[in-house]
Amino acid sequence: MIVTSHPPENRPLRWIAGYTLGKGILFLILAFSVLGFLHKDIDAIVANWIDAAGGSLENDNVAALLARLDVVTDGQLKALSAVTFVLGTVFVTEGVGLFFKKRWAEYLTVVVTASFIPLEIFESFRHFGPLKLVLLAINSLMVWYLVRTLRREQAPHDLRIMIAAPAE
Repeated sequence: MIVTSHPPENRPLRWIAGYTLGKGILFLILAFSVLGFLHKDIDAIVANWIDAAGGSLENDNVAALLARLDVVTDGQLKALSAVTFVLGTVFVTEGVGLFFKKRWAEYLTVVVTASFIPLEIFESFRHFGPLKLVLLAINSLMVWYLVRTLRREQAPHDLRIMIAAPAE
């Protein structure tokens, strides 16, 4: 059996597709996991996790987290799950579309990813962290690559339409 590999110019697109699909799957897992906390005492569950991991429940940050979790309602959990589910579905759709090299997926990925960049910049200034900076760089590079690809492939696409169009 002969295994053929994709041309090297498709590698970045496959990486973007894998990254986006993986992100979508994680969001979907999170969306369904949040529903598991419905009708439960979230702060007690998290306190048990922290205690089992050897953390101190007397720590001021831990106490503040547990106090915030104590007031979380089922409605808030449902809303968080719904938003996370929608995002996960969009990311999975983008990833699958990009794996199949669909043009609409490239446009969708550019629009969705670019729409988050201002928020990522704001968050990076508000609470700086190296992971936030890395994610901002990855998302910016993804948008740049896809826009460059869309522009490069646009001219031949328009030319094919003009050639294939019947003369009037």
